[in-house]
Amino acid sequence: MLRRIWPMAALAAVCLGAVPEPPGKLVDLGGHRLHVYCTGSGAPTVVVENGLGDYSFDWALVQARVSRFTRICTYDRAGYAWSDSGPKPRSFGQINFDLHEALAKLGEHGPFVMVGHSYGGPLVRNFTAVYRDDVAGMVQVDAAFEGERVGIGGGKTIRLGEGAKGVGIPAPHEQMGDSDKPALPTDPLPDELKKLDAMFAPLPAQEQAMQLWAQQQLAVYDAQNGETQWSEETFAKWLAASQAGSLGSIPLVVLSRANGGYSDADVPAVQLERERKAGQAMLVKLSTNSRQIVIDSGHNMNLEAPDAVAAAIREVVDAVRKHHPLN
Repeated sequence: MLRRIWPMAALAAVCLGAVPEPPGKLVDLGGHRLHVYCTGSGAPTVVVENGLGDYSFDWALVQARVSRFTRICTYDRAGYAWSDSGPKPRSFGQINFDLHEALAKLGEHGPFVMVGHSYGGPLVRNFTAVYRDDVAGMVQVDAAFEGERVGIGGGKTIRLGEGAKGVGIPAPHEQMGDSDKPALPTDPLPDELKKLDAMFAPLPAQEQAMQLWAQQQLAVYDAQNGETQWSEETFAKWLAASQAGSLGSIPLVVLSRANGGYSDADVPAVQLERERKAGQAMLVKLSTNSRQIVIDSGHNMNLEAPDAVAAAIREVVDAVRKHHPLN
């Protein structure tokens, strides 16, 4: 099937192990580089934070649409695709620091409209808490939330935040040291990582080739492990006290899928669905200037419903430009 939709040159490049040309710029952050791709013009600039294991080019469909009415930047977190492995631990604060420094070095000026998908949702919330003056609005795209139950295999689930160890989160740093080197897996890659998942079919052929290459780069799995581990500490802090109103009155649109699509696990599917809806409603309360939009889509809205995602971003951009509350 892949040979029918890919140009032969793109397929050959992946098979030969060639590194695809990065569409954006590699920004040097004290010995490690971050890949940032900005297109379009106008203010406010939109900045996208990806889900766990996702890449900048997964947003190609949305980026093309948004760049018609304002500037938009997507990027790859440290250890993902063209971005070098970054300083550890991979806490929310460290990830936010990397992005903030990269945008500054590129001359991309805020305040920004932050867009966070899945794991990227809490990341942009934390970014806003740390760099409050640099954020003018936000879109949460089927975002993760503290206390959410996620599957860990074998029919078992955990709630985000319950795995916290209560350790202090170190301050972010820029320079790389010996302790920051990635721990690369030694086992062979699973066969499924050598194939392209059907969910990427909506992407153009070039981005499909990028995806197949990127998911076979070992550094991303060390990065994901660090992100998962250290996010627990922040989730636990948010669980300990209500976060309602923590975003003030910035325009916030929460995009939620209509149905969770759960199966029974160690808790019934009906409970998982009830908790998901409650968590998405909680996200709406983060700002006093917000609204929720429920759409008929799966979790990967950037691939399945790019028009709806772009429309939500435009709504927030327009609210920022006109200094008006959301309708």
